[in-house]
Amino acid sequence: MQTESAHLHAHLDGDAANTHVVVGRSQTALVFALLLTLLFAGIEAVTGVMANSLALISDAGHMVTDAAALGLALFAQHIARRPPSPRHSFGFGRAEALAAFVNCIAMLVLVAWIVIEAVSRFNKPEHVHGNVVLVVAAIGIAINLLVAWILSRDSQSMNTRAALVNVMGDLLGSIAAVVAGAVIYLTGWVRIDPLLSILVSLLILKSTIGVLRESYHFLMKGVPLQIDYVQVGADLAALDGVRAVHDLHIWDMAPGEPALTGHLQIDELAAWPRVLGAAQTMLLTKHNIDHVTLQAEPASMPPEACAPAQRHIA
Repeated sequence: MQTESAHLHAHLDGDAANTHVVVGRSQTALVFALLLTLLFAGIEAVTGVMANSLALISDAGHMVTDAAALGLALFAQHIARRPPSPRHSFGFGRAEALAAFVNCIAMLVLVAWIVIEAVSRFNKPEHVHGNVVLVVAAIGIAINLLVAWILSRDSQSMNTRAALVNVMGDLLGSIAAVVAGAVIYLTGWVRIDPLLSILVSLLILKSTIGVLRESYHFLMKGVPLQIDYVQVGADLAALDGVRAVHDLHIWDMAPGEPALTGHLQIDELAAWPRVLGAAQTMLLTKHNIDHVTLQAEPASMPPEACAPAQRHIA
């Protein structure tokens, strides 16, 4: 069936350049980052329990979440490279945004657990081996910096950016653990451990909410943030021969790949090829919208026939 339907997905001359397939993204970086993260998460979890440090344990849990995020990112990138199918005519580009959304939800759960545990430990301090925390956390900083550098090379993917947010949160956690280890080793004040854990959690929360908002907007087919919906409607209505615009929709099929559909009421249907060409050129050059599907309607169409649709652009 895939072969039989291939011509239905074909893009001919004059069609959009976007073919609904995410290409050009190497998965090597994600694989390497995943292996590094998993390895150190295990080391940090064991030493965190031995040192009785919430900062290390929370950072280890954070890294496990990162590993899950990276694994999900890897899987999503693989899915996104699949071509359109008879059941998924737009392809699988949204898999990356879905992975980013799930990763952010997991981060929110982890932050909540760290804060609850930190409050408990702040009220009832526990002994922490500061020297162990200091050494292991210092190694963690180096690992997180390496992983962050690897992921930063693929900044085009929302999914990878979500994983990068997790890793940067880990980096903050490792820095906090180093500070906590040093303070405990030098002064014996163990409350610094849960205190810094809460501080890092709040910093992570801010970054997580930003990516969560972006992925949610994309999954809900919101108008791309860089596009002015009302201005697009006005520019279409201003084209020579166009009387009115209605049923206008703009969304991202994949991150950075906007699409538009709409109905144009025109003076003469015979002039449609010229109007369509002008509309496509304007949308691409002024608004960077390449994937355009417009329907022509006679200007004499009764108002009640298109009134409900016109509410979309009101």
